[in-house]
Amino acid sequence: MVKILKIIFHISVFFLIVISLWPGSLLGFFFYGDWRQQPNLIANPFGTTINHFVYYIYVSLLGFFLYFKDNNFPKLVYGLFFLAVVLEFFHFIIPNRSFQPGDLIGNILGVVVAYLIIKIYLFFNKS
Repeated sequence: MVKILKIIFHISVFFLIVISLWPGSLLGFFFYGDWRQQPNLIANPFGTTINHFVYYIYVSLLGFFLYFKDNNFPKLVYGLFFLAVVLEFFHFIIPNRSFQPGDLIGNILGVVVAYLIIKIYLFFNKS
């Protein structure tokens, strides 16, 4: 089961990279047939920023719970934080994409909240 979850984690990171670097909105194309429209998957006052937060918390929690006993766990934390920042900054240069400070904050908060959850989990489950 752990091997399957690790495969899901790596596919999820790959999907995150692809949808972040694609020139236009892949999800907008699949949902609306429009490369320019960013889908608002969850109705909320923050727009698509919540989508970023939810996906980063998902992928971070999955990775952290799978690898928290691994010696390379700190590298995973830094790597996800790096992705959260760099992928959003690439939107400055990718055609049909735009840098959004709110999305950057959503990305970073997703990783930070997942990290805090894993730290709380480890604190209460010292084994």
